[in-house]
Amino acid sequence: MSSHKVSLMFFISLIITSLMAMAALAGNFYQDFDIMFGDQRLKILEEGKLVTLSLDKVSGAGFQSKNGYIFGRFDVQMKMPPGNSAGTVTTFYLSSSGPDHDEIDLEFLGNSTGEPYTLHTNVYAQGQGSKEQQFHLWFDPTKDFHTYSVVWNSKRIIFLVDGSPIRVFNNLESLGLPFPKNQSMKIYATFWNADDWATQGGRVKTDWSHAPFSASYRNFNINACLGSQGSPSSSCSTSTNSSAWQNQGLNAAGRNRLRWLQRKFMVYDYCTDRPKFPKGLPRECKHSRV
Repeated sequence: MSSHKVSLMFFISLIITSLMAMAALAGNFYQDFDIMFGDQRLKILEEGKLVTLSLDKVSGAGFQSKNGYIFGRFDVQMKMPPGNSAGTVTTFYLSSSGPDHDEIDLEFLGNSTGEPYTLHTNVYAQGQGSKEQQFHLWFDPTKDFHTYSVVWNSKRIIFLVDGSPIRVFNNLESLGLPFPKNQSMKIYATFWNADDWATQGGRVKTDWSHAPFSASYRNFNINACLGSQGSPSSSCSTSTNSSAWQNQGLNAAGRNRLRWLQRKFMVYDYCTDRPKFPKGLPRECKHSRV
């Protein structure tokens, strides 16, 4: 089979998976989240099923989960601000607190009209980050809602877009490398200005004539172990939580899809950035990342 036909089959499967993922979620912001900042720039609509965040020259907006979690699956549907969104950052991430914090990041970096968004991913473990991978998406994230997910268990972290894996970060504690597992993390969603770095390394600034910008979130699904913020203790209810995520990895088809997506859409990988690491690439870069 030609490489063109294989690519076409993968792309069609992505579209089908996207449609299936977009129909599977439910959630309520009144029950699960608190406003962090932004005041009137955060609006809760449709009886708590939809939240919009707006950004102007004075401030952006953000919210956080009421609870902290240790391990789980976290899904949200998001729609990015359209048009000239250069300088803006729309986020969905998990984080603990303190200087030695853990964090799992998805940050959507805006761009000039007609240029693609960049999905920036990163992992912090015990305060150590610099594990960035960046992607251009295979669709326009401003046209409709799409599902973005994090699966976090004791073995690995999987980043997914519309159900398709784009990144795996494995637990390599056996090699003495830190992995997020002892600190509970809250869910955060923020929309803010970062034109000092977000778009083309800060060369393109936010055009405030287009403000206010707006980003939308809906259908959060949290299937996770409850934990106190900063505490290693957790509690899971098997009667209310599906346990599939607890040992979730990638099968052969998932690994093939991951490799294909990374080959087609990854635009930055810290494991190939030798100028950033003049003393040598991080040790995890020598090991399988699928």
